[in-house]
Amino acid sequence: MIHKIRFFIRVVIARAYVRVIGAQRELSWLVGDTLLPFLAVCAYVLVYRAMKAPPEYTGFVVLGGVIMTFWTHMLWMMAMQLFWEKEMGNLARYLMSPLPRPALLLGMALGGIIMTSSRALIIYLASRYIFDIRFSFNEPWLSLLVFVATLSALYGMGMVLCSLFFIAGRGINYGMQAMHEPMFFLGGFYFPLKQLGMFTAIGAAAIIPVALGLDALRQTMLDSYQLGLLSPKVELSILSVMAVVFTWVSVLTIRRLEDLGRKMGKLTLSEG
Repeated sequence: MIHKIRFFIRVVIARAYVRVIGAQRELSWLVGDTLLPFLAVCAYVLVYRAMKAPPEYTGFVVLGGVIMTFWTHMLWMMAMQLFWEKEMGNLARYLMSPLPRPALLLGMALGGIIMTSSRALIIYLASRYIFDIRFSFNEPWLSLLVFVATLSALYGMGMVLCSLFFIAGRGINYGMQAMHEPMFFLGGFYFPLKQLGMFTAIGAAAIIPVALGLDALRQTMLDSYQLGLLSPKVELSILSVMAVVFTWVSVLTIRRLEDLGRKMGKLTLSEG
């Protein structure tokens, strides 16, 4: 049992190591993951300041920009990972090796979190010193727990999509392109989630972890923010449940992927 646990941990570390080191070798990713989201943040901050909106509006735009880096990474670098591994010829090695598949997904997620955290920190510091945006940390532990729970649920969702996107075949590229911008809207990246209307906001929060996570972070880090959907502790509880459920479902989907290969002789449900 101890040997299996050690092997699982070693696989997680090995897969995370590749992603972290690979990000350092490809510096062009730093521009795409940092500069482009920061330009969007700058645009909304300037618009709100031109409208003389309350200071908290610029604060929740910055938080939205920080979380956006994680969402973008999850969608492009996590959900599509197995598909890209097949295109590069590495997937067969993964499936033939004795490594546990959940460890592979978990390593991808942890490596992505570490890699993307540096980008998010750059956006936060740039916003802090360029626009002089200040946040309050009256409940630092609650803010930290919300942040960790948000990332856990988000990357749990990424692990589920990783298998589902691969099973669906090449056609999922078009679906992913179509869902990208609507998710920015429903996630409330640049405006309070509550402004969508109670029913729409609850529906969005039920399927998009970042929607609840952003709402909770804004409440814990902005003193004057009074547009929260639910209390931060309630949202933290929901995010924790979502993280567990998504992780469990990801294990089921990766097993479904393996069963599909054994029974049908292929790894996708489409002909592409």
